[in-house]
Amino acid sequence: MAGQHTLHVALGPQRYRVDRPWGDIPDGGGKVTDVVCCSRGHVFVLLRADCYVDANLPVVIELAPDGTRLAAWGEGIIADGHMLSIGPDDRIYVVDRDAHEIVIFDRDGRHLGGIGNRHRPNAPFNHPCDLSIAPSGEIYVADGYGASRVHRFGPNGDLIDTWGAPGGEPGFFSTPHGIWALADGRVAVTDRENNRVQVFSDNGDLLDIWPDLYQPMDIFQDAAGHVYVTDKVPRLSQYAQDGTLLARCRPVLNGAHGIWGDAAGNLYLAEMNPSRVTKLTPVM
Repeated sequence: MAGQHTLHVALGPQRYRVDRPWGDIPDGGGKVTDVVCCSRGHVFVLLRADCYVDANLPVVIELAPDGTRLAAWGEGIIADGHMLSIGPDDRIYVVDRDAHEIVIFDRDGRHLGGIGNRHRPNAPFNHPCDLSIAPSGEIYVADGYGASRVHRFGPNGDLIDTWGAPGGEPGFFSTPHGIWALADGRVAVTDRENNRVQVFSDNGDLLDIWPDLYQPMDIFQDAAGHVYVTDKVPRLSQYAQDGTLLARCRPVLNGAHGIWGDAAGNLYLAEMNPSRVTKLTPVM
């Protein structure tokens, strides 16, 4: 019988209630692949679909803080949604991985433009994975599947710099999958197949390596400065800004592909298998 137990996890002294599946996400529109929260506390869920065989359905789902579905959009625009991010103005940036483009929307789903040359690999993207927007407005993209590099763009989308290459040595990548522009100006990258997080200056100088991860997937920093990393153990790790491991827990079944948090301290985990959002709700 479903619903017999209520599970809890802890990250240090903070306990969380595990709520899953959370939110009114439609069936048949693709698998949950990432999640972000806007300034209003609304939650945007990205669904990954195969444009060759799946129905042409909305792939971005907007949910109210209580999980009620408010809107759905993105059909006919996104070919292969992989990850998404959101700016301080609530613009939503969708990584259209196999279309080699970052597609930009306003928070109501109106298409505003993009970064990169759609359907043109290596101009500059080659199957990108994730992006993050720095406090400065600069945009960092983990160009992970075909290139193993990071791109730095200005707030207007002009390319400033590129660093990284395939390999296992420090400063090299094997699928840079998740990326976060930290509040202090550093850039943290989940180097998935090298089982680590690498931390760089804003111009690509390697500053630190956080080891002891298994295929880290995504990374998020909250307002208090704590950094959260999901991996495929599966587990969720919490770090201090200096890379000190603070706590770990196992909140999902097979690993979270994406993570974000809201201003109330809730954490949202995007699971692909099974396809759902897991919400971690703080409790006393």
